[in-house]
Amino acid sequence: MADDLGLAVDLDLGMTALSGGQAARVGLAALLLSRYDVYLLDEPTNDLDAAGLDRLEEFVQRSEAPVVVVSHDREFLSRTVTTVVEIDRSLERVTTYGGTYDAYLEERSIARRRAREAYDDYAARRGALQARARMQRAWMEKGVRNARRKATDPDKHVKHFRGETSEKQAAKARQTENLINRLEVVEEPRKEWQLQMSIATAPRSGSVVAVARNAVVRRGDFTLGPVDLQLDWKDRVAVTGPNGAGKSTLLALLLGRLAPTSGAVDLGAGVLVGEVDQARRAFEGDEPLLTTFAREVPEWTTADVRTLLAKFGLGGYHVDRPAASQSPGERTRAALALLQARGVNLLVLDEPTNHLDLPAIEQLESAMDSFEGTILLVTHDRRMLETVRLTRRWHVEDGQVTEVTPE
Repeated sequence: MADDLGLAVDLDLGMTALSGGQAARVGLAALLLSRYDVYLLDEPTNDLDAAGLDRLEEFVQRSEAPVVVVSHDREFLSRTVTTVVEIDRSLERVTTYGGTYDAYLEERSIARRRAREAYDDYAARRGALQARARMQRAWMEKGVRNARRKATDPDKHVKHFRGETSEKQAAKARQTENLINRLEVVEEPRKEWQLQMSIATAPRSGSVVAVARNAVVRRGDFTLGPVDLQLDWKDRVAVTGPNGAGKSTLLALLLGRLAPTSGAVDLGAGVLVGEVDQARRAFEGDEPLLTTFAREVPEWTTADVRTLLAKFGLGGYHVDRPAASQSPGERTRAALALLQARGVNLLVLDEPTNHLDLPAIEQLESAMDSFEGTILLVTHDRRMLETVRLTRRWHVEDGQVTEVTPE
């Protein structure tokens, strides 16, 4: 099974010695070899490449045992699930939708729109009745005041008419109040917290952002290259390829974190890098998250750092805990917050959707779309590759990098 999945490593190695992609394939191999009565899969697509995703999808589709999946991989959900159980915090309920993931999205959209329309109709009806009741009470009070002021009027018919008019207005007001009380109350749908993010753009870099000339990297038995590439200002590049092919190594090489064994690599003038790396290394230490984040933006006040992190769903409960104790999703949101805090002109994202929820993924896609700088994107998220505007694609396989015309 290891050979079949392309897991070309010593099977006696400890798991901590493996890359994220290799560890994901170990988990996939164990799953494909298993025989259980029910399968509970929590974010099973993280770090899997295209071939691994195909095998996982085939397993789920063919499984005779029930499978429960927690996943934010939209394409995987679209291809596999037959029922969706949604925890909806805005409506404060758990709802089951029969059918595919795409059918669920449509049905949920309709349900939320109807819930909002029902509340808006109720609020408008109640508001109109309350306004009518206020007007009727005002007329009644005006009539009483007039009646008192002109109580000395000798005309009994006029006094009787004024009193009768006030009583009629009072009756109308009571009738309106009864209509209000008989309205079926519709609770307003709660607005769920949503991430609102942008990526701060720094002044543009030089025309050439990075260049590699006949660059080779050797790491043990693995060789990347020779690499001959030029990354230009405003290029939007998707880096694709199977796990272990050298995608992360290529990024490290271009960013100058990894020196080439031979050849040359140069980072252009004025390049300011904003990065979400696969391991989220910026938030791994034992210091509080607040301290770790503040170190990256020394010009910010503590209050400003707290405010920004709170906008990314990282409040008081999170910021005083060690960075390493945060969940993978929380560390990813902290990394995205850092992109908003610091101006960058080269955005480098290595599997950015891992552990992100769907609204956050959509916000990230929107922020990338409006970003005016250069982008290097490594992802196996097929929907993201379709959604994000790209101008180039580099495919990495067996240590070789080739330029592919985007589809």
